[in-house]
Amino acid sequence: MTEGLLLRGGFVPNAAYRGALSGRKMLIIGRKGSGKSAICMQLLADGPGGHRGGKILVTPDEAAGEEIRRFELQGLPGDSARALIWRYVFAVHAARHLVGHAREAHGKRPDSVKALARFLKQNGEASAGDRLVDRLAQGARGLQTSLSLEAFGVKASVDLAQSPSEGARAARQLEVVEQGVTRAFADLECGAGLHPPLLLMVDQLEQVWSAEPDSNSMVIGLLLAAKHAASLYGRSVRFLLFLRADIYDSLSFGEGDKFHGDELRIAWTERALRDLAVARARASVGEELDEERLWTELFPETVGGEETAKYLFRHCLPRPRDAIQFLNLCQEKAWLEHRREWITEADVRQAGRQFSEWKLKDLSSEYLVAHPFLNHLRPLFQNTGYVVTRVALARRFEAAAETLHHDFPAYANALTLPGVIDVLYSVGFLGVRRGNDVVFAGDDDLPVQPHETEFHVHACFRAALGATRPFDLRPYEVQFADVQNTLGYPSPVTSGGTPRNRDDRLLRELRHSCHSISAQVHRAVALSWDVGDEIKRQIGRVSDDANRIPAGAAASVGVDVDEYLLTTSHYFTTLAAQLIDSGLDETTGVNDVARRMEEEARRLRRLAGGSFGSSGSS
Repeated sequence: MTEGLLLRGGFVPNAAYRGALSGRKMLIIGRKGSGKSAICMQLLADGPGGHRGGKILVTPDEAAGEEIRRFELQGLPGDSARALIWRYVFAVHAARHLVGHAREAHGKRPDSVKALARFLKQNGEASAGDRLVDRLAQGARGLQTSLSLEAFGVKASVDLAQSPSEGARAARQLEVVEQGVTRAFADLECGAGLHPPLLLMVDQLEQVWSAEPDSNSMVIGLLLAAKHAASLYGRSVRFLLFLRADIYDSLSFGEGDKFHGDELRIAWTERALRDLAVARARASVGEELDEERLWTELFPETVGGEETAKYLFRHCLPRPRDAIQFLNLCQEKAWLEHRREWITEADVRQAGRQFSEWKLKDLSSEYLVAHPFLNHLRPLFQNTGYVVTRVALARRFEAAAETLHHDFPAYANALTLPGVIDVLYSVGFLGVRRGNDVVFAGDDDLPVQPHETEFHVHACFRAALGATRPFDLRPYEVQFADVQNTLGYPSPVTSGGTPRNRDDRLLRELRHSCHSISAQVHRAVALSWDVGDEIKRQIGRVSDDANRIPAGAAASVGVDVDEYLLTTSHYFTTLAAQLIDSGLDETTGVNDVARRMEEEARRLRRLAGGSFGSSGSS
């Protein structure tokens, strides 16, 4: 337990993993931390759950990425040229696999395989220890000048001399190599189902990607190459590309629509994260551990009255990395600071504050390349409610727009109010209210619509922003917390009967006003539940304050009830103005709530003017 509840083992096969293993999809797309690399590593494993055929993993480093980005061929656009260099990498990997695989798996080495061995040797590709960047450099030189193709019976200087351009000559050379690989697969009958296909995977492209056109071209070239090679090699080779969602979604090219059928996007539900937590915890403690024990013995049953698992997964983005970090942080708070192996509600809350700070920083880092201005949008949401309307956000953005445009002139087109909303929604920072639900990116493919006006900061970021209340309503300041009922008078809540005097009648009317406003909030069924709860919470504080005044003894304990009603009526008026100014959609019923507050405020002011007679009458 002390090594961390969820640090080891416990891979959970999800839909993305099953789709990758089955070969039905080629593109595995997910956010950072969503488990792309975990799927890749599981497929590479030799044990249960791993791919049982040959496996090759390509992970470009910066040097390799630079080699691809700067690769050009006269007569070809950038995407097509970079597709050729990727195709060359795939062909060489397949050829090297076949040279070893032929004898080991088939016990024979037909002429087509021998030709591949000669080609690899003649072009400096035979050494298994070569780095990817070396292979790319070798291939780039060959495609830009001439490869040695004698192994396939082709004399480059003679047979390719008539090529009209450098690009056409490179494409023709590559076709010769690919035909040689295809012939060897056919001679060995590798696509006949006698054994699993060769699995060729590409991962970690985000390490070499930037938002520059050459980087996008590098990724587009990869997609085009994989599509071509998958069709060429048929059932002999299976391709899997693991791509970060923001990179893939930023691409724009003519053949992009052809890849929709190859896409598999990783999505994590709360149920899947619960299963992951149990599997990881079970693997870590080395004993049988079911879900009930995890959430009742190791963790507290509830946090703030909410089921602990629901609370935890609501406060992290729906991806394994975040869930594991949060749960481990809870465990560390219990063990490192208190030497306990069980976790308390206080541990969870303390971990949540630190976790929120981590995630807010991580969000800026994750999207630093695509959206370098993200961290500068943070003040728009600092120390305010986590429910924000388009109207309120427009006011805040207008005050910051000039500075943002000055600091990030290259992103001026994105730094508009609709642009900022779209970006913050796409990265998971903001959710949009649709009907009675708040939807975040990944829950719904529909982008933010122009008519949508209410947005919610994700619970993951609220503590770090100081946005822990749903709405930026002025909190009611309790006035009578220290009132002592030293004379033994009954509480007005429990005394019942007819009010003793004018003060009691006024306080009864104040409690009636609180009840009337709360009832109006309850009738506003389209009002966001957390906004409605915040309004009722503040009104409840007013009512509770009034209930602290003992029946028949307001003056005896030093309470000026007339002044109190005037103060409270002013508070109701302030709340009404804030609600009207909030920009919340009128169809939610918020204006009806505001009008009820104003009506009750006027009524209380009239009552405080003496409609019940003197305060001493009974």
